[in-house]
Amino acid sequence: MAARAVIRFAALLVAAMLIGAAPALAQTNDPNLTQTEIDCLNRGMTAADCIERDSKDASGERPGAGSAATNAVFLPALIVDLFPNPVGGGQAPLPTPDPRRDPASGGLPPPVAPAGATAAQAAAAGGPIVSPSDLVAAEPPRAIVGDFVPDEVLVTVEGGAVQQIAASFGLEVRSQRQSQLLGSTLVRFGIPDGRPVGVVLAQLAADGRTLRREPNHIYSLQQAASIVNYAFERIALDAKEASGEDVRIGVIDTAVDDTNPALSGVIADQFDAMPDVPIEARDHGTSIDGLIAGVGALKGMAPGARIYHARAFEGGKSSMDVILAALDWAAEQDVRIINMSFFGPKNDLLGVACRNARALGIVLVAAAGNNGPKAPYGYPAAFDGVIAVTATDAKDGLMQQANRGAYVFLSAPGVEMVAPSGAGSDVVTGTSFAAAIVTGAIANLLHAAPDRSADWVEKALAATARDLGPKGRDNDFGHGLLDIKAAATAKE
Repeated sequence: MAARAVIRFAALLVAAMLIGAAPALAQTNDPNLTQTEIDCLNRGMTAADCIERDSKDASGERPGAGSAATNAVFLPALIVDLFPNPVGGGQAPLPTPDPRRDPASGGLPPPVAPAGATAAQAAAAGGPIVSPSDLVAAEPPRAIVGDFVPDEVLVTVEGGAVQQIAASFGLEVRSQRQSQLLGSTLVRFGIPDGRPVGVVLAQLAADGRTLRREPNHIYSLQQAASIVNYAFERIALDAKEASGEDVRIGVIDTAVDDTNPALSGVIADQFDAMPDVPIEARDHGTSIDGLIAGVGALKGMAPGARIYHARAFEGGKSSMDVILAALDWAAEQDVRIINMSFFGPKNDLLGVACRNARALGIVLVAAAGNNGPKAPYGYPAAFDGVIAVTATDAKDGLMQQANRGAYVFLSAPGVEMVAPSGAGSDVVTGTSFAAAIVTGAIANLLHAAPDRSADWVEKALAATARDLGPKGRDNDFGHGLLDIKAAATAKE
């Protein structure tokens, strides 16, 4: 009797152990579950995974769906966005798949292409594995937000080692070209595996085949917010005598509306540094060109000047590789002045390009920035040899949101001025437009005496500027307000 009791107890204990070992989700009395669902649950799968994987008919609906289907959660189809998520948006970026690794062999789930993934990355997420050395076709630049493109670096290379470098460091060659101003091949490498830009730059620094390595920084147009405004009077330029005839000026900006009457005959040539990005905005570039050399009712500072216009911005943004392409093109047009009404972080490649452009005798004019008195220095304005322009109003007061700093070189009108815009005109404010006023004024100096050098121009503007702030050069107004009449009489 005792033996039979022990046997019954042991049998009950074994049964309890077997029940405890079964998946918890299999313990259900839900009458709405189908046999297929129960089988899936017994395999340890969630209801949603079970339904999506095993229970779809040709129409995409689960047969015999009951209450369990109502409560199931399905992920939406992945959308691959051309524009990456903003930096600092409060969300961690999705992991970038490594196209060199086969998920099937490593037991990893299929990779998912993140927002902003390249075409090659998206293909790698669900298609064949592609080695970095195979990705040699140029990929178009992308208009994005943030301080720099999060999955690209710019590298200058001598010789034909581009593909070898890409293979050595697991990078994609997204574009490459010979840069006149950099004196070497500029390569835009993509980072397909999610490594931080700083890590890749550190890795490349140890390779003697690379000369310079920089992030692909992002730059912004400097617009704070129309016949010609108060600018002529404030800078002492006689509107009737103003002329920049035959002076060649490079402008790097948005696309331009060359059908605007104020730009009739003004644009000598155009270059699109981002041809694969659709054009949506033309206002900023149209205003800049008009303030420099506009004709008719909206007369610019230097009518008769020849504008060589490079489109390098869309949505107010551009990247370093696009800007460098525009700078190279402008230099090849033998321009005397380049207007750069944009602003961004320090980048060594941009510094080299500006230094070499200045060595070619080109006068460089840039917007000082609209980010406020406590903002860090902005570039290209803060590079040596670049005339950094801040904006003043009709009463010579400083624009409130203007950047301040020892790099500010000159002041010029840039607050609430009428300028060409799109097919008409608009009231504009910003250091962008003050820079355009200075560019046009310099064209007058070069028209009057074509042999004047870039060094002479810089010294003459500094020596003759009308002091507006504390005595001498200061961080708000620089040397002071542009006085073109006085500059024209400066000694050689």
